[in-house]
Amino acid sequence: MLLKSVLTTAYNVDHWRASDQCRFLSPDSISIRRRTPISRWRSPTFSGNYANGVNAQVLGVKKEMEREREGEKTSLAEKLRLGSLTEDGLSYKEKFIVRCYEVGINKTATVETIANLLQEVGGNHAQSVGFSTDGFATTPTMRKMHLIWVTARMHIEIYRYPAWSDVVEIETWCQSEGRIGTRRDWIIKDFATDEVIGRATSKWVMMNQDTRRLQKVSDDVRDEYLVFCPKTPRLSFPEENNKSMKKISKLEDPAQHSRLGLSPRRADLDMNQHVNNVAYIGWVLESIPKEVLYTHELETITLDYRRECQHDDVVDSLTSPEPDEDTAVTKVIGTNGHAAAVTEAKDDSLKFLHFLRVSGQGLEINRGRTEWRKKSEKR
Repeated sequence: MLLKSVLTTAYNVDHWRASDQCRFLSPDSISIRRRTPISRWRSPTFSGNYANGVNAQVLGVKKEMEREREGEKTSLAEKLRLGSLTEDGLSYKEKFIVRCYEVGINKTATVETIANLLQEVGGNHAQSVGFSTDGFATTPTMRKMHLIWVTARMHIEIYRYPAWSDVVEIETWCQSEGRIGTRRDWIIKDFATDEVIGRATSKWVMMNQDTRRLQKVSDDVRDEYLVFCPKTPRLSFPEENNKSMKKISKLEDPAQHSRLGLSPRRADLDMNQHVNNVAYIGWVLESIPKEVLYTHELETITLDYRRECQHDDVVDSLTSPEPDEDTAVTKVIGTNGHAAAVTEAKDDSLKFLHFLRVSGQGLEINRGRTEWRKKSEKR
C-alpha cells in the first residue's frame, strides 16, 4: 500500500509539473506546441532517480494544496495557455496555432477567426490581471453595478493571413479613452518570423446589463483598470491620419448589393446576452459580390456599432462601392507597432461601404467600411 501511495503521488506531481511546463515552453520548442487533450498525456517512467526526489515533490504537493485551500491556486486553463503578461505587466502576449476549421476557401485563417482570436486574447488578458471570468473584463465595481463592456468600434488590418498550422503571437493592451469608455489595441505577428502580419484597435463603452443603457465610466472603475494600462499612450496605429480614425460615411439607399432577412443564430449570442460583435463581420460580408471574393481578399475592415442586436431581430446587409479616392496599402516597417508605415499605390484595390439595419424598420445596427486587395497568384 505504501508503494502504491508513493507511485500515485509521483504520478500526480509529475502531471502538475507537465502542466506548468506547457505554459513556459521556449521558442525553440514551438514545433511541439499543440493543444493536446489532457486525456492523451503520458507521465514519464517512474525511476529510481525520480523516487529519490519524491519527498521533495510531496512537499511541493502539500504547498500546492495549501494554496488551493487559500484560493490562490492557478487555474488549469492558465497553466495550459501559451500566454502571459509581459515583463512590465502592462500588456499581454499569447500564441495560437491556426486550426483546420479556422481557415476558409483560401486555405488561410478567415477574418472571423482573426476577430475571435483578438477577443480571446483580450479576455485572457483581463483574467490574467484578476478581472471576472463571467463577463468580458468586468471589474469588481462593474459586477456590483451590473455593468458590462460593449464594442463601439472595431478596426482590423491584415497584411498577410496565417495558414493552417501557422503559429501567431498576439499582443494586446488597454487604456483609457476619455470619459465614456476605453480602447484596446492588438499587434499580430507570425511567431516563426516575428513579422507583423496584422494590427487592430477598438473602442468600448459601458452598458448597464439590466437596463441595456450606456453609462459613463466612473472613477472607481477607471482606477481599477488603469493600473494595468501603459502610463503613456501606446497605439497600434501611431501614424497620423491612419485608417482606424477615418469616419465611415452612411451608405445611402438603394444599395448596389444586398442580402436581406438575415437572422441571428443562437450560437451568435454571447455571455452578455446579445449578438457577439464578430457575428456582424459575417453579416457585412454576406452582401459582398461573389466575384470580389474570387479575385480579392479582405485587407481592412472598420465597423461602427450603433445598436444592440437581439436574437429575434431580422437583419438586412447592404453594400455599395465607396466613392473613388486615392487607394493605398499600408505596410508596416518594424515589429512592435510603433514603427513607421510606408504607403504604396494599389490601383487594383477595392473599397466598399456597408450598412446593417433592422429589416422592415430601417433602424441602423452597424455601418462599416472594407478594403480589398488583389489576391496573390501564388496559392
